[in-house]
Amino acid sequence: MTENDLLYTLALQHVPNIGDITAKRLISHCGSAEAVLKEKKQNLLKIDGIGSVILGDLFKPHHLKEAENELIFIKENNIQVLYFEEENYPDKLKHCIDGPLVLFQSGNIHLKQQRIISIVGARKITSNGIAFCEDLVEKLAIYNPVIVSGFAYGTDITAHKAAIKHNLQTIGCLAHGLNQIYPAVHKRYMVDVEKKGGFFTDFWSTDTFDRNNFLKRNRVIAGLSEATIVIESAEKGGSLVTADIANSYNRDVFAVPGRTTDSQSVGCNNLIKHQKAHMLTTPLDVPYILGWKLDDDKKPVIQKQLFVELDATEKIIYNHLKDNEKQQLDMIAINCNLPIFKVASVLLNMELKGVVRPLPGKLFEVI
Repeated sequence: MTENDLLYTLALQHVPNIGDITAKRLISHCGSAEAVLKEKKQNLLKIDGIGSVILGDLFKPHHLKEAENELIFIKENNIQVLYFEEENYPDKLKHCIDGPLVLFQSGNIHLKQQRIISIVGARKITSNGIAFCEDLVEKLAIYNPVIVSGFAYGTDITAHKAAIKHNLQTIGCLAHGLNQIYPAVHKRYMVDVEKKGGFFTDFWSTDTFDRNNFLKRNRVIAGLSEATIVIESAEKGGSLVTADIANSYNRDVFAVPGRTTDSQSVGCNNLIKHQKAHMLTTPLDVPYILGWKLDDDKKPVIQKQLFVELDATEKIIYNHLKDNEKQQLDMIAINCNLPIFKVASVLLNMELKGVVRPLPGKLFEVI
């Protein structure tokens, strides 16, 4: 895509009342975004499904001005732009009618001939959910899948960290532009994600953060993947929306069952009960149902690390957690006679080494 093509595509994307489906229809009819913006209104009104309300804002000049500003941001930050008609656009997302017109990318994402799965679930994930998610990624690592999630609290960040630990490509789909990160506390994981993977979004740098953006973000999570896995969910939640979207794309959905008395299992149990998801009781259910085979897989087998080297400070924290079970960050710092900023940094390294894991409430425990 040339810079001029991108400019007009951004301008078209900026027009209110013109979403991805309508924009693609207009481009298909006229040949390009530039042709759409230069076409006569009466000719556009002849297109099926295009009315005066949709076109009401189309020809206002400020769309090109805003597009010029966004193009400057894209160039200055070395952001890669994936256009829905080009080869580098994700294959599976091309088959989604409401897939983004353009997708903005940072990092080192490579999706050709890759197995791609999305892992979603509750933000307030339980310790059992964390353990299942980590075991799932560990057991699937031999198949070298790409792990997609939303980079949010709970299940999302657990899946991303597990992917990093097992040297798997991981993608965070964001509900905002690439000029920010939410939640801010997850900035510390960005470098590791972008080393082998990266971030996708279809939001501009000028888009203000809004929780309503999550719905739009979820279609990218579901659309990128051949299967969506729900680890935990309450009766209502964003992960259930993602599962519904995946079903609408005719993709496989898996859900981890739980006890009927557990609030964070209600959503998963309902997906299974209403036959909207495969029951996932062991990680090996995923390759079995998806038909993954190892015979033709040329990727190296990821061996589990048996012995982890810990430095002196890590050993102090490890031994303290081993003797005291779950501990909050503040208490670890006090009991180990270490500054909080030092403990936070060390715990992050220990998480990536796979010897401790975070729990809700700023708690940590030994694995």
